[in-house]
Amino acid sequence: MSAAPVLLEMRSITKEFPGVKALEDVNLAVRAGEIHAICGENGAGKSTLMKVLSGVYPYGTYTGDIVYRDEECRFSNIRASEQAGIVIIHQELALIPGMSITENLFLGNEPGRGGVIDWKAANRQAIELMARVGLQEDPDTLVKDIGVGKQQLIEIAKAFAKDVKLLILDEPTAALNEDDSQHLLDLLRGFRERGITSIIISHKLNEIAQIADSITILRDGRTIETLDVKADGVDEDRIVRGMVGRELHSRFPDHTPSIGEVFFEVRDWTVRHPISAERLVCKGSNFNVRRGEIVGFAGLMGAGRTELAMSVFGRSYGVYLSGQIFKDGEEIVLKSVSDAIDHGLAYVSEDRKSIGLNLLDDIKTSMVSAKLSKIARRGVLDRVREYRAAEGYRTSLRVKTPTVDEGVTKLSGGNQQKVVLAKWMFTDPDLLILDEPTRGIDVGAKYEIYGIIQRLADQGKGVVVISSELPELIGLCDRIYTVFEGTITGNIEKRDADPETLLKQMTSAKKTQTP
Repeated sequence: MSAAPVLLEMRSITKEFPGVKALEDVNLAVRAGEIHAICGENGAGKSTLMKVLSGVYPYGTYTGDIVYRDEECRFSNIRASEQAGIVIIHQELALIPGMSITENLFLGNEPGRGGVIDWKAANRQAIELMARVGLQEDPDTLVKDIGVGKQQLIEIAKAFAKDVKLLILDEPTAALNEDDSQHLLDLLRGFRERGITSIIISHKLNEIAQIADSITILRDGRTIETLDVKADGVDEDRIVRGMVGRELHSRFPDHTPSIGEVFFEVRDWTVRHPISAERLVCKGSNFNVRRGEIVGFAGLMGAGRTELAMSVFGRSYGVYLSGQIFKDGEEIVLKSVSDAIDHGLAYVSEDRKSIGLNLLDDIKTSMVSAKLSKIARRGVLDRVREYRAAEGYRTSLRVKTPTVDEGVTKLSGGNQQKVVLAKWMFTDPDLLILDEPTRGIDVGAKYEIYGIIQRLADQGKGVVVISSELPELIGLCDRIYTVFEGTITGNIEKRDADPETLLKQMTSAKKTQTP
């Protein structure tokens, strides 16, 4: 059986930003009807390459050639690439929450005549488009009222509204739970059977190995190799070796913990949903953290892990009903985020772009923003101390940037996460709560962040890690709590932690935890 023809070629693509060469002589060939994965560490140039292809970076801002369907293309903007049948779905979904599904599907492309929109026709077409991605929703439903997994499907349905021939997905499963991720992967397989070509960028190597026909690996803005998944016998370790340029014998740094006494404890913590008065998001929760200990929280999406963490961190989520917090044996009352910071707590949000960072700030401003009093003299910010503090974290956390004066938007996801960590480390916390600390970052950057977490624990701090990835919790944590529907259902020591045990506790309402 002969190989499918090449649908897309990108030849010798070079793209520069001021002071940075993001892509250098990159080559990519994608065959018709295949699922082609692009892998690489954060900052390798994956998203930049796709933005060149889709016209986000128009012709003239890069050098090299794009040949699509045997014709050279010089896209001036994203609309031009869409007219050719190339549609990109970015990691940050481009939907308007306050508009309906139909309005989002046809925004700027509404059916009608003489300037009058035919909403009946639009709703009918919306139902047909949603059916193609396995979604059954009322087309008048507001996007903000459906989950992230369904929002991702709406984005794909939008692509079909534009007669997609080549679908590009940038980290499509980064924010999805396991079931939604699997549904999306199954959907891509169905597209392949219908002759639709897909390019997928993902840090979830197990998904890539499962679904991709070919894999192109980028490193430091250059093409390293392209692998035929079946012919080359590709597995996760093979992909990692190409990405990092060496064997990574363990996904976690070696670590021998030095765990002390319990210093932080939450008792009978009960919190109500901020809108639904009858719904409890935390139900009589009890947990503790020892000095030098890394404590994990496992649970399915919506189990209440984030709600618990945020409510403890200065009651920044929900309506507090009851419960006590003890630190070093004394009860503390945290009615605000400022109270939490003053008592030595820090919280790294799962959403670094919207909550963790101000994307208009530079790196140094971001790193010191959580505790400006440390670098102020008589109420005036000391710019020298600010720069020294930021430069110290840039070096110790190995943030890849030429200067701390750069904007945080210029950093890769892994380096942005390091800036958020620096921001909260600057507050000198005793307890650091990390919510999905490695979401959307590559295996190399994960390894570095795991090392940072371990070093913090070695300093005698307590670290709480919330993660949807069970292998991450098992590999990193000394002890793991499981959460189900707002209830802590298990307290499992590292030696007893395995996926089966955790999943059993994550899907059961029966409490088995010890205080």
